[in-house]
Amino acid sequence: GEPEQSSHGNHSGPNDTLFSMPNLKGFTFPRSATGASSLVPSPPWHYSGDMLTVEYRTDPAAVAELLPEPLAPANEDPGAVAVIWADWQSCSNDFNEVVDPDRLQYKECLVVVRCTYEGETYSRCVYIWVDKDYAMLRGHVQGYPKKLGDIWMTRPVTVGKAGPRLKPGGRFGATCSAYGRRLVEAEFTITGPSEHSGFVNALPMLHHRFLPTIEVDGTDSLHELVTMQGYDAEVSPAFTGDVDLRVFESPVEELSRLAPQEMIAGYWRSVGASWNGGTTLADLRPGAGS
Repeated sequence: GEPEQSSHGNHSGPNDTLFSMPNLKGFTFPRSATGASSLVPSPPWHYSGDMLTVEYRTDPAAVAELLPEPLAPANEDPGAVAVIWADWQSCSNDFNEVVDPDRLQYKECLVVVRCTYEGETYSRCVYIWVDKDYAMLRGHVQGYPKKLGDIWMTRPVTVGKAGPRLKPGGRFGATCSAYGRRLVEAEFTITGPSEHSGFVNALPMLHHRFLPTIEVDGTDSLHELVTMQGYDAEVSPAFTGDVDLRVFESPVEELSRLAPQEMIAGYWRSVGASWNGGTTLADLRPGAGS
């Protein structure tokens, strides 16, 4: 007859599933058997919030130094910069965060310039600070260079005296700090309605996504040029006004290199949009091609 199987030999049998490789789930780390631990849920992601935008002009050379090849400065107004404060609520497609507001609400401050690539003009976020970990990692997926910070902006009110109204004379303040140092602050006073909320941040985004190799040999495991924009956008009436913005020194930030030389205007607008992916324009790793 057949030789008897050793208890230390082949373990095939009805209990094979106990030793099968797990099928881990999750859009980002940590991935698990259920996917519930993933720091960032799968897209689409939905956003609603208020945005205070401050536009100014700086030295065009300071913008150009943040645009690696094959990017080039915008053909018109190459020194234009927008610093944007946003007070967001954001959620995934099952809207579970709406009743768990600690995962729903966050604030951020971003610095945006414009650039050209293959004849097209894009908006590009060069610096950004955010106050929640999930929003930081979500930005890294999209190519936003997010860092943690402490962000505050005045909220408008419809009752009482403890805040501005959205009408001429309404005064707003905004600050962004990181590592115990204030990086930038702004003051905005509404002068009237506006047909738009600025031009610097009004185009599809063009970003780099990169990740160094584990060998730390100067190469990247991931190095892509990507573009993206939202969908189902809704906007409130916009307001414009007088604005002042000040940047400060920090040992680990470089906003002072983008210091304002001429203020353009400030804008306030409520915005809603959704996001469900972008487009890879080029794989920039040596030998990878596009």
